[in-house]
Amino acid sequence: MSTTTAHTPDSDGPPDGGPPSRPVPRLIQNEITTEIPVHLLFRDDPDPVSVPLRPAVVGRRQGTGEQPRLRRPLPAKPRPAAAVDPELVECPARVLPGAAGVCAGLGGVAGGLATSWWAGVLPPLAVHALNLPAHGGAGLGPAQWAAYAGAGALGLFGFAGLARGVTGRAWVLGLFGRYRGTVRRTGLLWVNPLLLRRRVDVRLRHWRSEEMPAADGNGVALRVVVLVVWRVRDTARAALGVEDHETYLRECVEAALARVPVEPPGTARGSVEMATDALTRLVTADAAGIGLEVFSVQPVRVEYAPEVAAAMHRRRLAVLDTQQRSTMLTSVVDSVEDTVTRLTMRGLVELDDYERKVLVRDLTVAFCSGRTGSMP
Repeated sequence: MSTTTAHTPDSDGPPDGGPPSRPVPRLIQNEITTEIPVHLLFRDDPDPVSVPLRPAVVGRRQGTGEQPRLRRPLPAKPRPAAAVDPELVECPARVLPGAAGVCAGLGGVAGGLATSWWAGVLPPLAVHALNLPAHGGAGLGPAQWAAYAGAGALGLFGFAGLARGVTGRAWVLGLFGRYRGTVRRTGLLWVNPLLLRRRVDVRLRHWRSEEMPAADGNGVALRVVVLVVWRVRDTARAALGVEDHETYLRECVEAALARVPVEPPGTARGSVEMATDALTRLVTADAAGIGLEVFSVQPVRVEYAPEVAAAMHRRRLAVLDTQQRSTMLTSVVDSVEDTVTRLTMRGLVELDDYERKVLVRDLTVAFCSGRTGSMP
């Protein structure tokens, strides 16, 4: 590799006596690096306020075929959060007590009986049971048929609108494809029978998933079962914002598992809690747009994938064996050192260097044999 330096002409003027030219900064260049101005190598750091820092690009000379490389990566763009129609927000629907519907239905029945008595078609037993006066009857004419239609419509409209509100369940009402409100009241209610009703469970719910693919910090394939605790917070968005909010929640959990590393069994409790917090945060952010409130996403069972389970089992056994051997060796060395120190400090034996080495060797062999024989 050769390095060349481009010299600038003298500041007084060119050698041939021509007009002075603009000084050109000296450059350092070679076959594998780009041309670098010399004055940039010895300049002071720029003011961070006046001159914004940008990622420095290092490129090769033209004709070498190498693409420029970024020395500092650019910040990634934030991932947009899922959102639905901003006007689709839960609001209370207009309903009446159930007594109003019962009264309307009974009024329709009473109107039908009165019309039958008026037309003279009411059976004599019914007239006698109801203590009605005898009436010759005017026959079924247009007026009687109109009265029948009104009484039937009133009774049908009153009884058909009766609904039973259950604790933990809500009705999402719609009319011709438009959201008309949510009913969270309990007991006997009267709802407009022309409205389409959709039942939504608003209780605190938990979902135990099936085995889902995941990976640990080293990229080893895992199979994870998670427990999700959640509930519906906005019934309008949960019922109308997506096709099926439960399926959407499952897919959000699976997507979060693909982004968060999950530690295998036997790791520290802190790593499991960190994975739980990360999963909960991601799923909460994804599910908030459709009106779901997620409290926790916790892995309850983590296993290695079948294709790597045997290899990881052998690896864990090797690690445990290495740790046990290291612990045993440390214990043996401490025991030998303590024994030799006690013998020499109490004056029981006088050892030179050779005898000390022989004693240490014999004690080490004896202790290792005893520890190895006692090991399971």
